[in-house]
Amino acid sequence: MKSSIRSFALLMLACASPASFAADVSGSRDLERVPRVPDAQIVDYRQISDLERVYPMGSIRKISGQLRFDGQVDGRGNLTSVTYELPPEHSATQGFTAAREALQKQGAELLFWCQARDCGESSLWANEVFGNAKLYGDDNGQAYLLLRLAPPADNTLMALYAITRGNRKAYLHVEQFEAGAPLGDVLPTSATLLRQLKDTGVLDLPRLAGAPDDTWVRLLSRALNLDTGLRVSIAGPNAEAWLQALATQGVRLARMETAGGDAAGLHLELLR
Repeated sequence: MKSSIRSFALLMLACASPASFAADVSGSRDLERVPRVPDAQIVDYRQISDLERVYPMGSIRKISGQLRFDGQVDGRGNLTSVTYELPPEHSATQGFTAAREALQKQGAELLFWCQARDCGESSLWANEVFGNAKLYGDDNGQAYLLLRLAPPADNTLMALYAITRGNRKAYLHVEQFEAGAPLGDVLPTSATLLRQLKDTGVLDLPRLAGAPDDTWVRLLSRALNLDTGLRVSIAGPNAEAWLQALATQGVRLARMETAGGDAAGLHLELLR
């Protein structure tokens, strides 16, 4: 009987998929700021010094052989990229969300966020932006996020790209780009602010602690008016002034109310 059990166990080991015993690629390691999804494997790892890097801030497309997008952040610096193959029990969306939430808890600011066909073609992200064919999959199964770390590390960008391939395998690609020179003032897109508000329920903007800033008033008003059915509460040291400023930019007063609390800067919360 024991011999039969032992034989059966050996047979199961022999039939097991090699992928179940896969190890991380040689010399790879996790990025300190992004925890690994349990049982995920590193299938691609790169470190490049003194690289000129461009990160899109818009849907990408190719016109006359040239990659096109509405906005970008660029700089020269050091890049580390990690590509994970996620285990079957974790979807690309779950891996993407876990990484985003971990970075937000560290104070990272979201600059551009797109999902599915709003990002453009997956083949362009895989081959033209990230140079990694493993990341090519269904356009509807992708998500991309560009973040900027909080001071004093605010010259570092983090990029996340999640994809589900046609064979149903899910991948999460994470890049850390440390610019060698100050990135300057980089504003998020209005659509990204709206996506963040709708997905997480809040917008925390701690650096907006003073009087309303005209540029940010226009940015936030455009975000809120992309979905006129939303209502928000506004908190912070100058909440009433921000509410009035947004109203002057066309956000209906009936959609906004001030709230108490000790927010360090401007804090918007979705009213369900």
